[in-house]
Amino acid sequence: MTATMNDRLLLLAPRVLSVVGAATLLAGIARHAGGDGGAPGAVAAALLAAYLGWLLLEAPVTFRRAAAPPADARTLLPYALARILLVASASFAPLPWDEWSPWLAVPAAVFGAGVVLRQAAIRTLGRLYSHHVMRQENHRVVTGGLYGIVRHPAYAGMLLANAGFASFFLNPAGVLALLLLGAAVVWRIRVEERALRDVPGYRGYAAGRPRLLPGVW
Repeated sequence: MTATMNDRLLLLAPRVLSVVGAATLLAGIARHAGGDGGAPGAVAAALLAAYLGWLLLEAPVTFRRAAAPPADARTLLPYALARILLVASASFAPLPWDEWSPWLAVPAAVFGAGVVLRQAAIRTLGRLYSHHVMRQENHRVVTGGLYGIVRHPAYAGMLLANAGFASFFLNPAGVLALLLLGAAVVWRIRVEERALRDVPGYRGYAAGRPRLLPGVW
C-alpha cells in the first residue's frame, strides 16, 4: 500500500467511524425505546439520543477537509474505535437496572455537564478549534476562560461526558472502552503538545497549568 493511500485512509477512517457510530446509536435508541425496560429503558434511549445529538453537533468539524494528514492522524483511530465500542456496549448490552432510582439521574447529569464543558471550550477556541492537531495561520495561544484553568478542557469535557455515559449503562465492555478512550486521549495530548510547543508563548503557558485535572495531571 502506497504512502498516499495510507494518508487517504487516515483522513477517511474517522469519518467512516463517525457514521458507524451514528448508525449504532440509532439502533440502540430503537432497541431501548421499543423494549420493556420501563423507566430505565426510556432514560437509556434518551441518553443515546443525546449522545447522537452531540455527535451531530460536532459533525461539521469531523467532516472538515484537511489538505494533508495532521500530526495526530494515527491517534484518531483508537480514539474513534473506543467511542464506537462504548456506544455499542450501551446500545446492545442488557441494562443493569431493573427499576428506576433517582440515583440514575446522576450519570445523565455528569454526561450533560461534560458535553457543556466541551462545547464551552470549543467556543472559546473559535476558528482555532479542530479535531486535528495542526498549526494554523497566525496561530496563537488561548489562555482565557477554561484554558486559564487547564490546557485541554475540551478533552476533559469529552472524558467526563463519556464517563457519565458509561456509568449509566455500566457493563464490562463499556468500562473497557472508557479505559481505552482515556489511553487514546493521553496519547493524543502528548502528540498535540509536541506539535504546539513551538507556538510562541505555549511553553510558558503549559508550565503553569495542568493538562486535564488540577492536582492530578
